[in-house]
Amino acid sequence: MQDKWIQLAVVDDHPIVLHGLERLFAQEPHISIAGFFTTGAAFIDFMADNEVQVVLLDIALPDINGAELCRKIKQLSPATCVLAFSSHSERAVIMQLLQNGASGYLLKNIAAPELMQCLEEALNGQITFSTEVKKIMARPSAGELEPVLPLTKREKQILHLIADGKTNAAIAAVLLLSVLTVETHRKNLMQKFGVKNAAALIKAATQHQLL
Repeated sequence: MQDKWIQLAVVDDHPIVLHGLERLFAQEPHISIAGFFTTGAAFIDFMADNEVQVVLLDIALPDINGAELCRKIKQLSPATCVLAFSSHSERAVIMQLLQNGASGYLLKNIAAPELMQCLEEALNGQITFSTEVKKIMARPSAGELEPVLPLTKREKQILHLIADGKTNAAIAAVLLLSVLTVETHRKNLMQKFGVKNAAALIKAATQHQLL
């Protein structure tokens, strides 16, 4: 661990987790515990008058979503490192925390030496993950794994016009087709991409580099 003194807080509503972390950090002379908090509101109140370098943040709190709390913490104190500390291993959840300013994501099955290493990495300005999270982030997402069925020339034309924001009627006029034909092509496109609306269709097509 670094030689400099670290002011750390824990936000978690599970007593056994708090007890375990308290015992762990008591053995680390360079870590000063700012406090243990069981709600997001209590921690936000504390931050109004206190500086915290690192916060271990459970994302399943009784009063606020962890990603939203992360965003609020970073707004109040951009320099504070927020490390999500959770049992949730869904890729989408991890990405949401990172997008809201988290410096890393750790699963609660992390070993003590690795936790200390992750704290040090975060304080050095790195984005840090526990070993299991690294494996999750290294795997392609479901959307990346599932190939899209080949598009016909006409489907590609309609896809680009949808991306331009044109209605079925406008597309029909441009391509000299009936509105019903355009609607059929639009439905086929959504089925191929596995989406339910135009916004999701455009996003999926962009991810597959078709727009």
